[in-house]
Order: sequence, then structure tokens, then C-alpha cells
Amino acid sequence: MNVYDSQRIAGILQNMGATEAAALDEADLIIFNTCHIREKAAEKLFSDLGRINLIKEERRQNGKETIIGVVGCVVQAEDEEIEKRAPFVNFATGPLTYYRLPEILQKIARDKNIRLIDTEFPAESKFDHLPENTAEGCTAYLAVQEGCNNFCTYCIVPYTRGVETSRPVEEVLKEARRLVATGAAEINLLGQNVNSYHGEDAAGKERDFAFLLRKMAEIDGLKRLRYTTSYPADVTDELIACHRELDILMPYLHLPLQSGSDKILKAMNRRHTAGEYLDIIGRLREARPDIGFSSDFIVGFPGETDEDFAATLDMVDKVGYIQSFSFKYSRRPGTPAAVYPDQVAEKIKSERLNILQEKLFSLQLSFNRQCVGKIMPVLFESKGKRKGQLFGHTPYLQNLHAAAPAEAVGRILPVRITAATMNSLTGTIVQQQPKRNNSKEV
Repeated sequence: MNVYDSQRIAGILQNMGATEAAALDEADLIIFNTCHIREKAAEKLFSDLGRINLIKEERRQNGKETIIGVVGCVVQAEDEEIEKRAPFVNFATGPLTYYRLPEILQKIARDKNIRLIDTEFPAESKFDHLPENTAEGCTAYLAVQEGCNNFCTYCIVPYTRGVETSRPVEEVLKEARRLVATGAAEINLLGQNVNSYHGEDAAGKERDFAFLLRKMAEIDGLKRLRYTTSYPADVTDELIACHRELDILMPYLHLPLQSGSDKILKAMNRRHTAGEYLDIIGRLREARPDIGFSSDFIVGFPGETDEDFAATLDMVDKVGYIQSFSFKYSRRPGTPAAVYPDQVAEKIKSERLNILQEKLFSLQLSFNRQCVGKIMPVLFESKGKRKGQLFGHTPYLQNLHAAAPAEAVGRILPVRITAATMNSLTGTIVQQQPKRNNSKEV
């Protein structure tokens, strides 16, 4: 979602006539798009702001003005902290109001001393005000849902992005068609809980996520379809059927578990148990036997015991994730879990994270190695780091490098996997044999 928002911010500025600077010290405008999920990200912002202020001061001495802005969830959660710790910031606006950038910059142009902070939750959708966007390559993100109603006790998202809202079906399809028309072969549908989508169709009838996927699959020219992030309790029979019936839907699903302990899941206010999660995994595998799963995990949540952590390790073994993201619990001010008793010591968090990641990384490497010798369809997206090399993704979202001509960018080609590491694959393009012409010359 942050990548998508950054792309839309860039689009707004380009529509205003701005061009990307070659280096920070050449930029008249510098904007930070921020995340507040973990404390480390927020602290990195203030560190980077201090570094950028040095550039601002140096430019000022050379007679050049620099506007610094902060956008995103940190603004929504820590607007007062930004005012106190970074008084040189010209403006700050939340993730739902960055569409007001033209208005903000016009005000600053009239008064260089003004400071603008906007943390309003607007009644209207930001998508109603954003300019039309186009694909920046052969893969594209498309936000269809924003906000969250689940209120997991560790999570700041409902407080920074608001309650769940879904874009109308036709609005999503219109943007998707435009992305495909401008070069996108793959679209990844986005939402904090994307599978809780409930947008209205042209007749005003509320439609679910499975309906939207089926409509997306009808778009001419779209080759691949993905979505993220899903909430386990919102995986419906209709959504599972989509994985069985829609070939365009990639066999890879990010389905966050967070913990394998029912006690911890309840404390997190997750609306599913470990057993229910396993049942969903089983039904998805029955529908699509070749499907692979990734997940998010939090270790060291308040009250987590050795037994609770062992339950998480057990779930990892049972599911066999092909990719995963794991983190130490981070206390976020304003969330219920931040004041829970039995906070886990940092040393124990680190030890558990190391154990979990060793298991997750081992599974990821094992899956990648199992791909060696197989032929997989790869969407080539860009040039690689080496001369004559291209970079792309398999259906399982694995990074892949292969020697290929530049004109292969944007195409899906069969690739034989020749080597694998934990983070990437190497392969060679399989030359497709031309079809025989059995007609006889007369």
C-alpha cells in the first residue's frame, strides 16, 4: 500500500509539472512517505529528517529553498512529535489526505513560513480526488480497499488509516483496464484486509471480493492477478472457488497467521483459531493443489510463553510456508497491547525470532531448491544487475534472473530453473519450438 501511495503522490506532482531530481541536494521538494507499523520505521524517519535538514540548510546558504513534507501513517499517529522534533518540516498530511498536495504546495508558495499539518479523516474517499494513473511497468498495484475494522490489539492501522472502505467495482475495473492498456500484464490488488472488500457495483448492490476477482479475470490483456493482504477469517467459500477456477489467479497467497497459540491469538483479538486457520489452508490446497503460502509472524507478544512459541513453530511445520515475514513485537502507543502486563523481555524476543527465522528460512530455501530442474513461466519485469540479464518473478513471486534480450521485458516466458538460493532463482529461457506446418506445397 505504501508503494502504491508513493506512486500516486509522484503522479500528482508530475501532473503539477514537477520532475524527479537526480539527487537529494538538487531537489526543491522532498517528501517522506511513512509507515507506523513498527517503532523502528518511525525512528528512522526522524533520523532521516535530521539528515535532510542539513541539506536544506546548505541549499539555503546557496540561495535555494527546499520544501520538506511528511506523508502517511506516522503523521496520523505522531503529528505533535513531528512538530516538536522536526520544526523545519513544511507540511505533514495523513495517508487519506495526500490528494490535497496541490493545495498545500500552493499555500506554501504564497507563504514560505507557513507550517501545515493535516490529520483529518475526510468524509470523502481520497480515490475520488486522485488523478488517473498509468502503469509504470508490466506489473502494477491497485488499491481496492483501505482501513481496518478488526482492531488487532497490536496494530495501529485502524487509528491511522481509519475504518474499512471499499472502492466501487466499476471504479476499480476502470483503473485496472487503464493499467493494462498502458502496459501492465500483472495487477496486485491491495487492501489492509483486501478480502473483506465490499464495494458497490453499477446498480448499487454490494459485492464481495470473489465477485471482484471474477470481473478482473475478464479484462482483456491481463495475464496475472494477485492480491494482498488477506485476513484468514474473511476467506470465504466463494474466494476459495476463485482459486480453483481462475487460471489468471497466481498460486501464491499471503495469509498472515501471527501466532500459532490460541491463547495469543485471542489476546491479539484475531478472529480465528489455529485450527480454523489450518482448515482454511486445507480447503485452499484442495481447491488448488499447487498453491504456496506466506505469512506474517509476531514473536514476543505480551504473555507469550515458551509453550505459546512452540505452538507457532508447530504451525510453521504443519503449513510449510514458502516465504514469510517475522518480527519482534513492537509496542505502538495507543494500541491496547502496549499497556498489557507480562511484556516479554527484549532478549527473549530476539532469541525466539532467531529460532523462528531459522526454520522459516530453511523452508524457503527448501522450496526454492525443489524448483531446480522445473520449467516455470516467468514474467520478466526489468533489466538485471548484470549485462544481458533480466529480472522477473515466477507465479510464486520468487525473484528470478536469467540471460535474456531486452525485448523480453513485459513478456511471460518458460524458464528452466538451474540454481536456487534462499532469496532468488537462476534459470535459462526454454526455446519454444516453432509449430510444424503440415500442409504440402502444391
